[in-house]
Amino acid sequence: MAQIFPRYANTLFRLAIVGAILGAAGIGYATMVLARSPYFTRAEDAQTQPIQFSHAHHVNGLGIDCRYCHTAVEETAHSNVPSTKTCMNCHSQMWVGSKMLEPVRESYKTGQSIEWKRLHRLADFVYFNHSIHVNKGFGCSACHGRVDHMQAVYQKGTLLMEWCLECHRYPEKYIRPRDQIFNMAFKAEDLGKTQEQLGKELVEKYGVRSLKECSTCHR
Repeated sequence: MAQIFPRYANTLFRLAIVGAILGAAGIGYATMVLARSPYFTRAEDAQTQPIQFSHAHHVNGLGIDCRYCHTAVEETAHSNVPSTKTCMNCHSQMWVGSKMLEPVRESYKTGQSIEWKRLHRLADFVYFNHSIHVNKGFGCSACHGRVDHMQAVYQKGTLLMEWCLECHRYPEKYIRPRDQIFNMAFKAEDLGKTQEQLGKELVEKYGVRSLKECSTCHR
């Protein structure tokens, strides 16, 4: 019987199998990279807000403490967006005629909230409590980055589960003294210690557990 396939057919078949495997692996890898990219996670995406509020100016320039605006961060799960009245505590006396602040004055007069665009949005099935993290020694900058240097606030991390688990697995890398929670520039070296030394001390002192069970966040 005459040979149907040429002699190199087996080689081509083997190359096709290897190519299919490598192609599938490449597509999988590309998908994983893309899923972690800013395009999907919205990390470092500073959106245009109704008012271009500068944290760099208010926090770093004027020295305003985070809790002046985010009053509930130590007591509740959600860090509140400040009311218009909080803005008007200062701006009823300064920049009173600023065109940029007209939406603030209008909101104050009408009682209609300013529609800020939310930047940090976890999945609906994820539970996160600001107060427990703050009271256990984890500073604002651990999750939000150096907000005091941001002209327009953006999401620093990916907010993916692996990003959260990095801290839950190794809390000693990120923990700090409770009186330094709102100090954006704090470093362990300020106390004459390495973060490893300070972290181990504080994890034991504050009774911090490395919580990695699914039910910790997925409730």
